[in-house]
Amino acid sequence: MTSLTQRSSGLVQRRTEASRNAAADKERGSEDEDYEPRQEEEDEKGDSKETRLTLMEEVLLLGLKDREGYTSFWNDCISSGLRGCMVIELALRGRLQLEACGMRRKSLLARKVICKSDAPTGDVLLDEALKHIKETQPPETVQSWIELLSGETWNPLKLHYQLRNVRERLAKNLVEKGVLTTEKQNFLLFDMTTHPLTNDTIKQRLVKKVQESVLDKWVNDPGRFDKRVLALIFLAHSSDVLENAFAPLLDEQYDLAMKRVRLLLDLEPEAESTKASANELLWAVVAAFTK
Repeated sequence: MTSLTQRSSGLVQRRTEASRNAAADKERGSEDEDYEPRQEEEDEKGDSKETRLTLMEEVLLLGLKDREGYTSFWNDCISSGLRGCMVIELALRGRLQLEACGMRRKSLLARKVICKSDAPTGDVLLDEALKHIKETQPPETVQSWIELLSGETWNPLKLHYQLRNVRERLAKNLVEKGVLTTEKQNFLLFDMTTHPLTNDTIKQRLVKKVQESVLDKWVNDPGRFDKRVLALIFLAHSSDVLENAFAPLLDEQYDLAMKRVRLLLDLEPEAESTKASANELLWAVVAAFTK
């Protein structure tokens, strides 16, 4: 009798243990099923964080020839365009703003650029530009800052504002982010450092973002545009590199894309800057390039 009780209790224990193991396996299975999508999401977040580009880097990447690794020798617009990118990037990061328009409603181009926060951005070029803007008294206008940071001034006392080797420094940033590589190329009379494309995925993602913004994801209201994408379209056009993003498009798509870009360029910055959630400094830079 005692042995029968022991056997039956042992059977119950084995069944209980088996059911526990089955339940544990089921839980582990469900955890494994949940883990993969979570891991993919984390990987995507990590990837986007590693390859997050500034406006300057995006404009330069659009302008660089993939294999040759340099911008067109005939492009004399990209220098000032990159300085405009810096001003907008600092504005989007909450470091700069325009002074109050006052009772007399000054125009965007007449208002001074004010330092809102001098907290470091983590980007050497941006921090250098921010330092100049913060320490300059009296403040300057958007148009003046684009010219000063580009070195386009006749005043020798203001030449120290020029940010030097901007394209090369941005290219090195892209090398560090794994987007470009560094090579030496011989041009008969001189050697030049070039930065050919090494990560085609990031370039294609950027080109697709620009294309979709004026095609599949077009919104006929600038206020509903992502501010960073809107700034990219304007500054890529001002830097004469927007055509590079549209080159792969079919003729009909190209015509539609350029038609919508023209709609954006025909907007009145003064009116757009007064709308809710608009970034005044962004529209001031747009006004400086489209006036």
